[in-house]
Amino acid sequence: MTEEIQNQPSPETPNNTETKEIVPAGVVSQWLTKNGLPHEPLAPDHSGVELIKVEPQHLIPVAMALYNYGFNYLQCQGAYDLGPGKQLVSFYHLIKVADNVTKPEEVRIKVFLDRENPRVPSVYWIWRGADWQERESYDMFGIIYEGHPNLKRILMPEDWVGWPLRKDYVSPDFYELQDAY
Repeated sequence: MTEEIQNQPSPETPNNTETKEIVPAGVVSQWLTKNGLPHEPLAPDHSGVELIKVEPQHLIPVAMALYNYGFNYLQCQGAYDLGPGKQLVSFYHLIKVADNVTKPEEVRIKVFLDRENPRVPSVYWIWRGADWQERESYDMFGIIYEGHPNLKRILMPEDWVGWPLRKDYVSPDFYELQDAY
């Protein structure tokens, strides 16, 4: 009986009304706001890492500001697909690496991109470690990292058609190696 009560909508929230949760700004989000950098705080992830949504045109100013604020290590850059017909996401997990720190600060930037023309500036010129990571996101999802010095396929053959990790990708029946022998 308790389960039935939990699954029922509350009287304040009708079924046909969509509500948007208000997310309190974290430390990094407050700092970005104080410095006039456009972003949107998102709910922290399961481990408590602060998440920040940034529009593609604001990625470089926000990334440079965070680098100057002390986030000097790009632990991971990656991408994922929200589903067929939905947006692609390019994310950047940043860490403040400093001497004698047992638990460094972390923040993750997320950039939501249009599926038809997913373009975002490359952060290679801020964190050189983004080189192969952005190439992998390009290769698997088709996200164009503008300004990347060598944006080409890294896992799939150069002549491969399509983006294999997109959720609407249709796998070919076979792949013929040309000029293999």
